[in-house]
Amino acid sequence: MKYIVVLADGMADEPIKAFGGKTPVMAAHNPVMNDLCRLSATGLVHTVPQGFHPGSEIANMNILGYEPAKYFQGRGVIEAAALGLDFEADELVFRCNLVSLEDGILLNHSAGHISTAEADELIAALNKELGSETVRWHTGTSYRHVMVIKGGNKALKCTPPHDHPGKPAAPLYPVAAEPEAKTTEEQLRFLMEKSMQVLAEHPVNQRRRAEGKMAADCVWPWSPGYKPALPSFKERFGIASGAVISAVDLIFGIGKLAGLEMIHVEGATGLHDTNYEGKAAAALEALQRHPFVFLHVEAMDEAGHEGDAELKKRVIEDFDRRLLAPLWEGLQKLNEPFALLLLPDHPTPCDLRTHTMSPVPFMMLKPGLAADQVTDFDEETVKKGSMGELDGAQLLDVFFK
Repeated sequence: MKYIVVLADGMADEPIKAFGGKTPVMAAHNPVMNDLCRLSATGLVHTVPQGFHPGSEIANMNILGYEPAKYFQGRGVIEAAALGLDFEADELVFRCNLVSLEDGILLNHSAGHISTAEADELIAALNKELGSETVRWHTGTSYRHVMVIKGGNKALKCTPPHDHPGKPAAPLYPVAAEPEAKTTEEQLRFLMEKSMQVLAEHPVNQRRRAEGKMAADCVWPWSPGYKPALPSFKERFGIASGAVISAVDLIFGIGKLAGLEMIHVEGATGLHDTNYEGKAAAALEALQRHPFVFLHVEAMDEAGHEGDAELKKRVIEDFDRRLLAPLWEGLQKLNEPFALLLLPDHPTPCDLRTHTMSPVPFMMLKPGLAADQVTDFDEETVKKGSMGELDGAQLLDVFFK
């Protein structure tokens, strides 16, 4: 038996006036998704447990069967795992964005989706000017990087920058949640302010401004944590092996910690220009070697964060035509039975430009599971689905059952 989970990051949304009160997935032309829906059982799943911020790190960890209350140690350590980094027990690891600021306003969480090559030059400059035996940065992908403070205290309130575009930056800086973390708070604020000086006139930013692009004006550390310990996917589910396909270090990191193979696809960007066909082909190839594949697509989430409803609608259609169509064709040619689970990890409403806690639609297609009467896959129709509402942490238990 082969199992594949297709995760459409941030695809769920809320009604949009420009679409006549439809969500982007309702407004999009999705013939393959709807064909699959007619063969599936559907429902809603609560991917983010109560008490947690609705971040992709929480939702995806929960969907993969690792309850955040038990296993989550911060987004930074997850992404660091994807980079092959290892840490000592006393090292505090952060996810660290390169962000754009203007007149004290947090303009953009991604520095205009800066390239990895450009970001690497900036990270090198930060390490040269501000790095030490206790502070260092590691280059990730595009605007997503890792920052490490030896001896740092985790008791901090840190704000994800993608949740607050257009807001004053200073009130969003890290704050100690406990008195013992005050020194770490002060250290982080110092490094953020100093990073602005290092980055201000760097040649990379000078070139970007000259080309009319956003500059990477500041580092933004958030989601701190220490080295985690997860049981392997085999230990958790009894599935012999598996693979993760994505363009995002966060997803690779969860997979790496769970003992899954990380598969990088050439041209996979996490944006609207990602290599959908390459991801579908990689998933089909991986299923020849593994019983389980987790296929993650980021483009819808980024469009939601940009507040661009038309772009989100278009990438959903691209996802349907360029990824789901060849994937479905290939799955039907497998020499053994297969099961397919398709869902978002959380909503990223274009009008809000951030994640919400609302449950998301899912469809499950597998031998022996009867299809229900839902014919179009979206946030509303699945409320009539035969599977009702499920808890995200149990979703794969149901899928593998």
